[in-house]
Amino acid sequence: MTTEIAIENIAQYVGQKVTIKGWLYSSTRKGKLLFMRLRDGTGITQGVAFRPEIGDELFETLKRLGQESSLIVTGEVRANDRAPGVPKGYEVNIESAQVLQDTQDYPIGLKEHGVDFLLDHRHLWLRSRRQWAIMRIRATVKRAIIDFLDSHGFLNVDTPIITPSAAEGTSTLFEVDYFDEKAYLAQTGQLYNEANIMAFGKVYCFGPTFRAEKSKTRRHLAEFWMVEPEMAFFDLDDLMAFEEAFVSYIVQTTLEKRRAELEVLERDVSVLENVKPPFPRISYDEAIERLHAIREATEDEELKELLKIEWGDDFGSPHETELTKQFDRPVFVYGYPTAVKAFYMEPWPGRPEICKSVDLLAPEGYGEIIGGSERMSDPDLLVEAIRRHELPMAHYQWYVDLRRYGSVPHSGFGLGLERTVAWICGIDHVRETIAFPRTLTRMRP
Repeated sequence: MTTEIAIENIAQYVGQKVTIKGWLYSSTRKGKLLFMRLRDGTGITQGVAFRPEIGDELFETLKRLGQESSLIVTGEVRANDRAPGVPKGYEVNIESAQVLQDTQDYPIGLKEHGVDFLLDHRHLWLRSRRQWAIMRIRATVKRAIIDFLDSHGFLNVDTPIITPSAAEGTSTLFEVDYFDEKAYLAQTGQLYNEANIMAFGKVYCFGPTFRAEKSKTRRHLAEFWMVEPEMAFFDLDDLMAFEEAFVSYIVQTTLEKRRAELEVLERDVSVLENVKPPFPRISYDEAIERLHAIREATEDEELKELLKIEWGDDFGSPHETELTKQFDRPVFVYGYPTAVKAFYMEPWPGRPEICKSVDLLAPEGYGEIIGGSERMSDPDLLVEAIRRHELPMAHYQWYVDLRRYGSVPHSGFGLGLERTVAWICGIDHVRETIAFPRTLTRMRP
């Protein structure tokens, strides 16, 4: 009896005859033995073909197959500690095979290629071992996000992608023609979520967001995915406690379910194992003091120049990187200057120059993965902030209404999926964390 299996489950079938449907990742020949690495989308395993067992004709056919040829193989699963693959330690002793397509001249070999070449062939690059691992980790991170929120009383409510106004100004939004009226692709669903919490208490939206920043940094995409939880009756302290539990769950779940994929990426998992509550919390004021101290202590003139900062400035990548080097897990920085944050953030009592905002900075130079705040709950304060930012009141009247009818303290945040995946995977650029990245210079394939 033969069982069709997924490679990721191969350990359950040692000693049994199985069928695997997939593609040839690579092959090597040693005399009468042919070692074929087979992939099926769930994993990679070694198939071993022995000429005397399968016959000359099939052996010659398999030997000539090119990379990414599609085939169906049948054979007995054996445990072999030296067998490569994901999972490691298993191989299939090939008894028969059916070739569906013999592919020759596959453009992406196992040698090094330039990034532009690989992005031009992104539709094929996704088949590589590294990209395969990243996409599987992304799917697990996404599932962990949803599972955590669903199990903590949140309702998933979808928010509009086309909006008549901006949450944080229109300078970084894509403008669209909405039946002869100006509109924008949404950069956040937050404002709508603030309406939703007044109906449901705790909600989240999770979907694509768009920002037209003309940035070429490794942290930016023009189209990316963001999850945005919003909670009624939450203050800033409640928010930080929730965020650290949320992020810890995501990381620990990924470690549990995708350790083999992290090994493919050669990720130092000891760094991720530290991601457990409590996370350090420092104020913006303290962060500025720390940065000044780091700058004074360094003899690196280039770093000294990069770390120039005064109270009131927002952090750049070098500032976030140096701050996080002082901690072994993500760190909260709270109480940013009002001038560098969005208009809707609650002022700090007694210090109107700062607001009840908080960013969660990931270690190892990955920077901000969460931005959040306690929102304004007083309608008069909100109207004043809208006018101070010179935003069109007509577009925000409904938003003010939320504070006129049953207003409560409330908070929320946004977590960028791609930045989070990049950090967990330990990779340099967010463009590898989404199947088909959209950047300043790339819209294809």
